[in-house]
Amino acid sequence: MITELTHTTAGRINKALTEGRANGSGGFGMVLTLVVVTDEENAHDAVKAATEASREHPSRILAVIKRPARGSRRRGEARVDAEVRIGADAGSGETVLLRLYDEAVDHAESVVLPLLLPDAPVVVWWPADAPAAPAEDPLGALAQRRITDTHAVDEPLRELAARAASYAPGDTDLAWTRLTPWRSMLAAALDQVRAPVTSAVVESEPGNPSAELLARWLTERLRVPVEQRDTDGPVVTGVRLYTGSGEIHIDRPVGVTATLSITGRPTRTLALRVRSTAELIAEELRRLDPDDAYAAALPTAVTPPSRPRADPARTGDRPVEW
Repeated sequence: MITELTHTTAGRINKALTEGRANGSGGFGMVLTLVVVTDEENAHDAVKAATEASREHPSRILAVIKRPARGSRRRGEARVDAEVRIGADAGSGETVLLRLYDEAVDHAESVVLPLLLPDAPVVVWWPADAPAAPAEDPLGALAQRRITDTHAVDEPLRELAARAASYAPGDTDLAWTRLTPWRSMLAAALDQVRAPVTSAVVESEPGNPSAELLARWLTERLRVPVEQRDTDGPVVTGVRLYTGSGEIHIDRPVGVTATLSITGRPTRTLALRVRSTAELIAEELRRLDPDDAYAAALPTAVTPPSRPRADPARTGDRPVEW
């Protein structure tokens, strides 16, 4: 069920949602409100990803699509157009596409606030261009969790530094979410090796924010120098951990599988594909408390690392800490 509303209000949108539920079109059992703040160019893909994620987390999706006037002289009265989707067209919840024009662009929180699910958590996601300080943004201030994506901007590492400078509890970034399988496999591999790690290498395409965060996380957790090496990608392609008893190497140059090599043990094949945006959003919606691991890794990203050369011959007596 899809309802088109032009020059509308929050009251009319809520009425359309209520009528849709009354007609048996779904929309029950929703657990949160997901606010997607985007532009027209990225709206289709962002709403599609949010809708797929809602099949795991039934949500009311509010897509805030800002359509500012092209010149200050052309700015007119605030205007809101809406497309209300319920049932099969909205995943496992409800979806409202809100197109804001002119003055409404500057007061998006006033449009969104009456449409939030009562007594339910709020998550705000910026698929591309995020504000400098998400927690201080009027829409971000409504949310328990705020999701950005430094991989989607032109200068990811500069954006990552901005995320570090403005971090507040509840912030997270999909560049960090992409690392979950890598971090799990590295932790599992280190459980098999009792020798201390002395240095590490992270291999990735140039300027990849996930690689930067992974290197910072390894530095913070292991207290060893971590070198970053450029490859052809995509994204992170390998991690090498040097220990007193040999090398741990996870390698994923292409495809959906990786190999795990540990000195003195047989090489194993692991599933390690690049996940879709919908899967990343679904993972983030599983937890609504602050991500302490992300917070611990992020602050050191304000200044670039020294990128020391890894030396397999180094030895050390520092224990592995996770």
